[in-house]
Amino acid sequence: MNIKPLGDRVVIKKLEAEEKTKSGIVLPTQAKEQPQMAEVVAVGPGTVVDGKEIVMEVKVGERVIFSKYAGTEIKYDGQEYTILKQNDILAIVQQ
Repeated sequence: MNIKPLGDRVVIKKLEAEEKTKSGIVLPTQAKEQPQMAEVVAVGPGTVVDGKEIVMEVKVGERVIFSKYAGTEIKYDGQEYTILKQNDILAIVQQ
């Protein structure tokens, strides 16, 4: 991938939404909840705000949970990505 985010931004690729509920009911496309879990595909170098260095805490390949309405969605090479600031990431999912 050739997208290089600037500052404290991160490029993520959303993971697929569930197609069935836990009880086995198949959901139509409109009823699927937007996923809030994604894989990090690119990380910016960090930035300086008010004289303090913002260090990037996420790494490429990690799975993260992010704020529901965060970021800007883009399409690049036929794939959909979201670019957001690191502080819009709520947690890193450890496996």
